[in-house]
Amino acid sequence: MIITITLNPAVDKTIEVDDFMENGVNRVSTSRLDAGGKGINVSKVVQVLGEKTVAVGLLGGSTGDYIKNALDQWGIENSFTRICGDTRTNIKVVDKAKGFNTDINEKGPEVSENLINTLVNETIAAVNDKDILVLSGSVPGNIDKNIYGKMVSLAKEKGAITILDADGELLKEGIKAGPYMVKPNIHELERLYGTKINNEQEAIELAKDMFNYGVQYIVISLGEKGSIFISKESTVVAAGLKVDAISTVGAGDSMVAALAVSLKRGYTLDKRVRLAVATSAASVMTPGTQPGELEIIEELEKQVTYKKI
Repeated sequence: MIITITLNPAVDKTIEVDDFMENGVNRVSTSRLDAGGKGINVSKVVQVLGEKTVAVGLLGGSTGDYIKNALDQWGIENSFTRICGDTRTNIKVVDKAKGFNTDINEKGPEVSENLINTLVNETIAAVNDKDILVLSGSVPGNIDKNIYGKMVSLAKEKGAITILDADGELLKEGIKAGPYMVKPNIHELERLYGTKINNEQEAIELAKDMFNYGVQYIVISLGEKGSIFISKESTVVAAGLKVDAISTVGAGDSMVAALAVSLKRGYTLDKRVRLAVATSAASVMTPGTQPGELEIIEELEKQVTYKKI
């Protein structure tokens, strides 16, 4: 089972605006709502790829009900703890004319320490050595930034594989617990080490520092430029696929889903790279955080190119 943790989910409202004007009136051409949050996005794509998944996290209010109902309709198993506050709403502004995507994310409600501890304990109690636990995204502002590190340590004791996809202190503290895989994008990697990364080689050398904490596999997403796959045995640089992009939201989550499925199925390095790159590219071809279609992913896999360095 691939278990995803989303401690700060959101209803994602994606609006398209033609030629956005600052300090002016903008007309929305289209809009859509999606059940979101990084872990939830991962679960949606895992299901498309044909693996079993359960989405775990925190939900509250009518927005939380919307997410719960959406997951139920998709047939995605879920186990969310209810909170008093309303689950947040995030705004995604897409301007096709100018080619930009802008995220406006709410902070989300605070939650009690007891509630978080209950969720952590119940989740870890259900984990076994055949599971993959994906920890991704932001957390409520009042929660200890070592929450992912704590969950990684507990899951490893149960023999589960852990994947961490976070930013800032959550990433920094989580790495110290030695998750099996870490997937930062290039900007998150820069923030982690407090330096500007000028080329692929600099990114690779910085990322290898994570091996000192017990991390086994590192994937760095470079946006449209591609991605880097690093293990102690090899490093692979994959080129980005040229596709007609509609929304880049959730592309990284789609890659995480593909990596989790690859680990679950024991795929070779070649298959792992191809599936990850193709699944990420397919997601940007859809509106909002809608997953790419399996047929498109399989077709894109044939187009993936990479080099070992």
